[in-house]
Amino acid sequence: MELLKKLCNAHGVSGFEGKVTEIMKKEFKKSCESIEIDSFGNVIAKKGKGEKKIMLAAHMDEIGLMVKHINEKGFINFVKIGGIDDRVLINQRVIIKTKKGDIPGVIGSKPPHLQKEEERKNVIKHEELFIDIGARDQKDAKKRVEIGDPIIFEPNFGQFTEDVFYGKAIDDRLGCYILLRVMEKIPRDIDMTIYAVGTAQEEVGLKGARVSAFKLNPDYAFAVDTTIAGDTPQIKETESSLKIGKGPAITITEASGRGVVTHPKLRELLIKTAKKYKIPYQVDVLEGGMTDGAIIYLTREGVPTGVISVACRYIHGPTGVFNMKDVDNAIKLLTKALMEFR
Repeated sequence: MELLKKLCNAHGVSGFEGKVTEIMKKEFKKSCESIEIDSFGNVIAKKGKGEKKIMLAAHMDEIGLMVKHINEKGFINFVKIGGIDDRVLINQRVIIKTKKGDIPGVIGSKPPHLQKEEERKNVIKHEELFIDIGARDQKDAKKRVEIGDPIIFEPNFGQFTEDVFYGKAIDDRLGCYILLRVMEKIPRDIDMTIYAVGTAQEEVGLKGARVSAFKLNPDYAFAVDTTIAGDTPQIKETESSLKIGKGPAITITEASGRGVVTHPKLRELLIKTAKKYKIPYQVDVLEGGMTDGAIIYLTREGVPTGVISVACRYIHGPTGVFNMKDVDNAIKLLTKALMEFR
């Protein structure tokens, strides 16, 4: 689990994926024939020699924050990078990634003792929150922090049970981990060329997938990501019937069709492969949310694309929960599907 822990704990707010890039490049070197980092920051690894080109994609970036303003008292205002529910921000511990090193902080707000009754009923917007780094004043804070510094939630990774784990940035470091393991397992003489891409800036517009897919011009593609588990209170089965521990999810469509609509050939390949090798799987129909697949399949004249996801609880928050069996089965499903590809 050390590799997955290292991936989850690494800093990689959208546009600042460098630490994750280093890990991906180092690990891909162990199994792939070539690795490059393109001008956008995507990591592209290659294996195989066949004419048919298949692209695998998992995004390296994570949601986070960025320093917007430092007030006269030394408190820091911030903007959100990626989709974050304001309700999860209060009192979270964060790390500001500065040129001089890491600066710990706490997201603060007006305490409940001083709030009026009406204030307690409202969600506190992120614009009203601030980060406390213990600075004496603005001058003291500016010695350590600059406008534009990225901010991550405090790194965390751990284990609840034999199979159930939690961690920061599991969206989509789980996908990155799956790519690394799949590239280890497929043989070097496979009769196709496989490109595994750690994409940048997915959380802010699927940007890295757009430019890397245009560059590679693959014949087919698979995106590997996380999706919403519905096995917690307050989520109806009609909203999500996915459960952690019940297998990777094969996506049929994302965002009610605004995202990827999985190509029938790839949908059938994944389902038939899962059945043939007795790999547990779930079927995912998403009403909201998109993956890199949504932009890859619109590249050039169109790329038939499929999506494999790991169901997770509390994604797009400071800590997510997942089942390692789903990760292992996603590795097995994608590896076997590539071997079955015709």
